[in-house]
Amino acid sequence: MQAPDTRAAAVQRARLLTNVTIGYNVVEGVVAVLAGIVAGSVSLVGFGLDSAVEVSTAVVLAWRLRQERRGGCMTDYDRRATRMIAVCFVALALWVGFEAVSQLTTREAPRASTVGIVVAVLSVILMPLLARAKRRLAPALGSQAVIREARQTQLCAWLSGVLLVGLALNAGPGWWWADPAAALVIAGAAAWEGRGAWRAESLEDTCCA
Repeated sequence: MQAPDTRAAAVQRARLLTNVTIGYNVVEGVVAVLAGIVAGSVSLVGFGLDSAVEVSTAVVLAWRLRQERRGGCMTDYDRRATRMIAVCFVALALWVGFEAVSQLTTREAPRASTVGIVVAVLSVILMPLLARAKRRLAPALGSQAVIREARQTQLCAWLSGVLLVGLALNAGPGWWWADPAAALVIAGAAAWEGRGAWRAESLEDTCCA
C-alpha cells in the first residue's frame, strides 16, 4: 500500500501531466484538422481527431483524479473512467477507418502538407516523453485509467510516426495511397487499444485512496 504523501504527490503530478496533455493536444488537433481539410488528407484529419480523443481521455482521467478527494475505494470510478476511454478509442477507429476506405475507393489524391509534417515531427518528439512520465505514476495510483491514458499518449506517438511516413511519401514520390493507408493503421491501432481498455482489469491497489 502506498504511503498517503506518496499517493498525494503522484495525484498532483498526474493532474499536471493531464493539463499539459489537454493544452498541447487542443493546439495540435486544431492545426492538424485544419491542415488536413486544406490538403484533403484523411490521415491528417484522423490524426487531429486522435488529438481530440486524447483530450477526451485526459478529461476523463482528470475526472477520475478528482475522485481522490472523496477517499475510500476508487475501483468503481477507475472502471468507469477506463470504459469511457475505450469508447473514445472505438469512435475514432470507426470514423477514420470509414474515411480511409472511402478515399482509397474514390482514389482521391491529397495535396502535400508541410504544416502536417511539422506537427507530426513535434509529436514524435514530445509524446513519448509525456507517455513515459505518465506510466511511472500508475503504480503509485493503482489506476488502470492512468495506464490506459498513458497508452493513448503512446499511441499518439506511434501514429505521429505513421502520419509522418504517409505525408512524406505523398509529398515526395507522390504515393497518394500512402495517406489513406496511414489512416487505416491509425484506425486499427485505435480499435486495438479500445478493445484492450474495455477488457482491462482493475489494478490491485486501486482502492488505496
